[in-house]
Amino acid sequence: MHSCGNTFLNRRDMLARCANGFGALALTSLLGDKAFGGILQGAATNTSHPLAPRKPHFPAKARNVIFLYMDGGPSQVDTFDPKPRLTAEHGQPFGMKKEATQFNSNGNTLASPWEFKQYGQSGIPVSDLFPHVAQCVDDLAIIRSMTSEFSEHTNANYFLHTGSGLQGRPSMGAWAGYGLGTENADLPGFIVLNGGLIPVGGLDNFNSGFLPASYQGSIFKPGAQAVANVTPTETSADLQNNKLALMKRLDRGVVSRFGKLDALESAISNYELAYRMQAAVPELMDLKGETEATKELYGLNAPLAQTKTFGTQCLLARRLVERGVRFVELTCPSGGGDRWDQHGNLREGHEKNARFVDQPIAGLLKDLKARGMFENTLVVWGGEFGRTPFAQGQDGRDHNPFGFTMWMAGAGVKGGTIYGATDDYGYKVVENTVSIHDLHATILHLLGLDHTKLTFRYSGRDMRLTDVYGEVVKEILT
Repeated sequence: MHSCGNTFLNRRDMLARCANGFGALALTSLLGDKAFGGILQGAATNTSHPLAPRKPHFPAKARNVIFLYMDGGPSQVDTFDPKPRLTAEHGQPFGMKKEATQFNSNGNTLASPWEFKQYGQSGIPVSDLFPHVAQCVDDLAIIRSMTSEFSEHTNANYFLHTGSGLQGRPSMGAWAGYGLGTENADLPGFIVLNGGLIPVGGLDNFNSGFLPASYQGSIFKPGAQAVANVTPTETSADLQNNKLALMKRLDRGVVSRFGKLDALESAISNYELAYRMQAAVPELMDLKGETEATKELYGLNAPLAQTKTFGTQCLLARRLVERGVRFVELTCPSGGGDRWDQHGNLREGHEKNARFVDQPIAGLLKDLKARGMFENTLVVWGGEFGRTPFAQGQDGRDHNPFGFTMWMAGAGVKGGTIYGATDDYGYKVVENTVSIHDLHATILHLLGLDHTKLTFRYSGRDMRLTDVYGEVVKEILT
C-alpha cells in the first residue's frame, strides 16, 4: 500500500489513519446527538471549559440556588395567604366572576380547613399545614402576588422553569450555569434531586434547550444508585483510562484537520465529567459523616418514608451547594395523592404533601444558617400556580394562575416581609403583581446577573430567560 508519492504506510500508520476515519463516523453521530453535548452552529463559549467559573455582571448576594419545587400547585389560601372572608362565606355562592378553569366543575366558596397563626417577630400568619416552616417565618420573603400565564400543568411548568410555555427552552438552572459556570469540576452545575415525581412536561423542564448540553440538569435520586450510567462498565481503571486517552487522541486529530469544534469539546467535557463523578457522587451520597442531630433536624428519622426521602433531598441539597454546585432543584416525593393538585379531597392531599416537606425544609433553612451558608444560598419555594378559593366539586380546588404565593429566603432576601396582595377571596392579585419573568429576573439579580444581558445568540436573535420582560422585585431585597 502506498500513496501517490510512493511513500509506504506501515501497519501502525494505517491503523491510526483508519482510527481517525472510524472516529469521524462516530463523530458525525456524536455531533447530532444533543444528549452528548451538541451545540448549535454559531454558538460561542466564554472559556475553554463550558462549566468553568465565570464572573457575574456585578457583585452577587447569592452563590447558589436551591429551588424547592412544589409540584401541582399548593393552595395559597391554605398556606401563606389567609382569607377570613372565605370562612365567613363558606358554602355560599362565590362573590366574584369566575374565570374559566381547567375542569369547570365549580362549586361554592370554600373556606380553608386549617387555622392560621402569627409567628416570629414579624407576626406573619402561616397555616397549621406548616408548623416547622412557620418557625422560620422571619427568614422568608413571602410573595402573595405571583401570577402565571397558564392554567394547565404542562405549559405552566415549562413557563415556571424556562420562562416560556412552550417546550424546548433552557431551564433557569441551565441559564445559571451558562452565566456563572460551577465551582466544582467534579459535579454538574445544575442538579435535580428527584424524590419520585418528575413534573408534568417531563425532563424538558430541566433541559438546556438551545444552550450547550453541558448546562442541562442532571437527575440524581437519593440512594445508592444515585445517577444512571455513571458506574463504570470496564473491568479495570486502566481500561477506562485508555478509552478516555483514545478519545482525546481522536479529538486532537479532528482539531488538527478541521479546527476546534464546540460540539466535540462539549461532548468530551461531558464524558470527562461523568468519569470524575464516579468518585464524587458516592462521597456526596455517603451521609455517615453527618451527625445524628443533623439527621434528626432534616427528618431522616421521621415515621413517614416520604418525609425521610425529602429530608434526604434537602440534606443532599445542602451538601451540593457546600461543594459549589450552582443550582439545585428538588422535586416532591410520591405518595401524597395527586401531587399538590387536589381537585378533590383537599384536606387529606394537602396534609400529606405538607407532612412530607415541612420538617425537611425548616431543617434546611436552620442548617444553612448554623453553617454560615444562608447568607450566600438563595432558597425558593413554590409551584406552577395556585388554587381557586371556590370549590371544585365539594372538597377540591381547581387551578388558579391569577394569584398565588411563593417565597424566597437567604442570600440578599429581606426576611420577615410580605410583598403583594390578592383580593379578599385570594383569587386575583390586586397589589404589586409579580410575574414569572419578574421571579426569574430577581433570581438572576441575586446571582449577580443582569437578566437583560444574559443572552445567547440563537436563530438570529439574542435569547434570554426573561424573553423581553421581567423586572427585579427590589422591595424584597436587602
